[in-house]
Order: sequence, then structure tokens, then C-alpha cells
Amino acid sequence: MEGKQQTTTYFGFRSVSRDQKQAMVANVFNSVSAKYDVMNDLISFGIHRFWKRFTIDCSGVRRGQRVLDLAGGTGDLSAKLSMVVGEKGLVVLADINDSMLQVGRNKLRNRGIVGNITYVQANAETLPFSDNYFDCITIAFGLRNVTDKDKALRAMFRVLKPGGRLVILEFSTPHLAALNKAYDAYSFHVLPKLGALIVKDPDSYRYLAESIRMHPDQETLKSMMGNAGFDNVTYFNLTYGIVALHRGFKF
Repeated sequence: MEGKQQTTTYFGFRSVSRDQKQAMVANVFNSVSAKYDVMNDLISFGIHRFWKRFTIDCSGVRRGQRVLDLAGGTGDLSAKLSMVVGEKGLVVLADINDSMLQVGRNKLRNRGIVGNITYVQANAETLPFSDNYFDCITIAFGLRNVTDKDKALRAMFRVLKPGGRLVILEFSTPHLAALNKAYDAYSFHVLPKLGALIVKDPDSYRYLAESIRMHPDQETLKSMMGNAGFDNVTYFNLTYGIVALHRGFKF
């Protein structure tokens, strides 16, 4: 697991310097941003929409609240959260990658979603927000790309209000052993081929498959959230644990 004194981390299965990883991840998302939504539908068979609806349901967000959609990318969660918080609330769509942020901004504005949503380019490890500012933070399919996850979790804890909650939707470790062989075949053979066909970039989708395998499993991430200060941390396995939703509170 990544530690404070380490100078290397993982980019997929490759060991790279921590300084390199951010730029390498940026290159991946610069490459895939234009077709990101299309690929999400293809590679998940549309199930990602259910996962995201469940995330909104578990967030407990109410009208008038402030929400940070971290690593919000093309804005799927932000669009739904904007409707929930209403005109007196605020959604901040934040992403470290400018290409993804531009796609998200254009998509939501084309849908007429304006007024209660702002856009910020931000690194999850050094969030540019005041202490105790947000009622809720959501991060969907972004944590596994963060170089120092422990540092990012502490930053999220800092900017949450007391009583606030963090909701993490991320690929995880399937708990059905019979599924693993088929899941591996799909991840390492089908995904890169879809990436080559649709995005003309098989390597980025090979990295995405590898990054899933290197991400902490359900219990490890639960412990990391607890170490960052979160209480009452629980998780829900979705689609046999291919995806897990973790939730923790700041008291």
C-alpha cells in the first residue's frame, strides 16, 4: 500500500515515480475524454447508470446543501445532484483533468443545467476549499487514479462539515469466485479491443483494467477511510462486488 515515505507508486501494474503518475493519468483521460460516456455505456452494458443512481440515493443530499462531486469528469453525478440540491444549493464539479472538465461543462450547459453548479480544476490531494465547507462529497470511479489516496481522503475529511458524509463509488474486488476468470478475460482482452475500436487507444483501457486490480479491496478501503477520520464507514457490494459503494461520516 502507498506510504508517505515511498517515492514510487503504481500506474496500472507498472511501478513509476510518484511525480510521473499524475501526468501519465492525465494523458489517459486526455485521450479518452471525448468518447468517455460512450465507452462507459459499452463497457458496463449501461449498468453504470444504476450504480450512479444508487450513489445519489445513498448520499442523503437534500435541497439547499453544498456538494463536491470530486473527479466528477463528464458530470453524470453532478447533473443529478444539481436537481436534488435545487436553486439554493450548490454543486461543485471538480476534476484534475481539464479535458474531462471541459466535456462535463459543455454537456451540462447543453442540457440547460446552470445556476447552481460551478467547475473547478482541482487535485484531490490538495483540495482548494475551506475547512468544513461541504455537506457531502461524492467521488465515482476516480479514487483509484489518485496517487496518494490516504492524503486525498484526509483532504476530503477536512473540507466536509461536521455531520457531512463521503460517498465513494469505485470498482472493487468481486466476491463471487466463479466470476473472476470471466471478469479477467473481459477486462484484459475485451476492454482494450473496445478501446482500440472506439477511442483508437487500447493502452488507456488496458491501464484502466490494471488500475482496478491495483485498487484497495472493500475492507482495505473501509480501513483507510477510518484512518482518515471517518466514522460509521460501511460499504455495499454492487454487481457481485465488481463495484462497491463506500460511505463514511464526519462527526
